[in-house]
Amino acid sequence: MSIYWIIFIGTALLSWLVSHRLQSKFEKYSKVPLPSGMTGKEVAERMLRDNGIYDVRVISTPGHLTDHYNPANQTVNLSESVYHSNSVAAAAVAAHECGHAVQHATAYAPLKMRSALVPVVSFSSNIMTWVLLGGMILLNSFPQLLLFGIILFATTTLFSFITLPVEINASQRAVAWLSDAGITNAGTYPQAVDALRSAAYTYVVAALGSLATLLYYIMIFLSGRSRD
Repeated sequence: MSIYWIIFIGTALLSWLVSHRLQSKFEKYSKVPLPSGMTGKEVAERMLRDNGIYDVRVISTPGHLTDHYNPANQTVNLSESVYHSNSVAAAAVAAHECGHAVQHATAYAPLKMRSALVPVVSFSSNIMTWVLLGGMILLNSFPQLLLFGIILFATTTLFSFITLPVEINASQRAVAWLSDAGITNAGTYPQAVDALRSAAYTYVVAALGSLATLLYYIMIFLSGRSRD
């Protein structure tokens, strides 16, 4: 188990460092204005139009870094600091979220797969903690309960890994469009790429952390079975 704790602590520390780096990058590039002076809202609306998407609305949502695309009601939700800002960071985030809208419009396979998993992951998340806890307590008498908890947790881990290509592809679409549309120039394009790369790292760390936790529960289950 000591190996697991080393991995767990290392993953937690890496997660904190990546999150801190993302905050730092966003703050840094939030102070760099776009040459065009376009706000995040305007960038998002233009990217949608350029991709032939007219049934998606761009709206403002409360909070910081709460930006997301909602396929259910077809809205690009931008946090207030992105919606009203004309910075490189705002443009990068707005274009990234519109990248998800483009994925939805073009039936991007990993996005369809992730969307299909949402109900399963939602169900798993609601009961997973209690099933795993009960499974560890009753491991010697009812090991099947822990095995069921592991299967539930595995769905969330799978979701984390499917999220990676979805997020990376959205960023690739974003930076390509920002350059092609002339929203960024030679000076601001690398900054937009850097901002989105930092955001992508958070998903990588989350997936690795989920995998490490899954392996931990598997180790507990196997060690309990070996004592039978």
